[in-house]
Amino acid sequence: MNEELKTILNKYGSLKEPFFFTISYDLSKFYVKPLKELPDEIRYEIKDKVSSKLAKKHKIEKYPLSYEEYKKKFDFIQENIKAGNSYLLNLTAKTKIDPEFTLDEIYEKANAKFKLKFFDEFVCFSPEKFIEIKKNKIVTFPMKGTIDSKTPNAQAKILGDIKEMAEHTMVVDLLRNDLGIVANKIRVDKFRYIDKINAGDKKLLQVSSKISGHLEENWNEKIGDILTSLLPAGSITGCPKKKTVEILKECEGYERDYYTGIFGIFDGKSIDSAVMIRFIEKDKDGNVFYKSGGGITCDSNAALEYEELIDKIYLPF
Repeated sequence: MNEELKTILNKYGSLKEPFFFTISYDLSKFYVKPLKELPDEIRYEIKDKVSSKLAKKHKIEKYPLSYEEYKKKFDFIQENIKAGNSYLLNLTAKTKIDPEFTLDEIYEKANAKFKLKFFDEFVCFSPEKFIEIKKNKIVTFPMKGTIDSKTPNAQAKILGDIKEMAEHTMVVDLLRNDLGIVANKIRVDKFRYIDKINAGDKKLLQVSSKISGHLEENWNEKIGDILTSLLPAGSITGCPKKKTVEILKECEGYERDYYTGIFGIFDGKSIDSAVMIRFIEKDKDGNVFYKSGGGITCDSNAALEYEELIDKIYLPF
């Protein structure tokens, strides 16, 4: 656990100083800055609603890992599931792309609830809220399960799919337990409802749930404890979390870095934050990569999961 990160977050929270934060997947990297000192090279946007208008499709060149490479990772995960080490793992990969746009242009054009452009390092356009804290109530909205809205009977199909139901239920159970570490009176307020997401040239239906809990009056003095206790997010790791993180580290073969970490704002009274999925990163040599993934269970099909990994590489405009 990163004690320095915890101390900084608790300090600004105790002072009720509005600040921006972003934390990497494994908590080894972080950036925390009072809003009044935030440099122009960091841009963010947090919206309650986004336009569902479909835009013209922008071709994006993708150079993914081969199916054979992916299948080795998939099989390794299935062996661990059969051995009882994990029962849901979010397998991700790094894909070289040629987006034809700068990070700034992607940020400007992207249509998403949560947007972040972090220096000239990465841009994120996430649909997934991490946690929200208002007054003494903490809420999280795990997302697990997507389908193209043009699929016949798409809503009934995704909600009736046994694999998707099992995967979503596992994540909800994990996040109920996670919230129980920092809060009490935990409850699932809404279970498996549908959100519509604009994914470039098509609309996706995304299955979400809402879980809430109650915090102590002085929760702002413990923002560091709260965030570090909940990270990494359950929806992008799996169950049980600790062992699953170890398996993914051995299997994925690259650093997630800030991808699947979080970013957010404390405005002095409340917190809003997002899980950094839908993520494009530029390395020091100017190469651009898109990081994406999906949940794997014992019922998963390797070819379909590989297809989903590549389908998730898109520009939302």
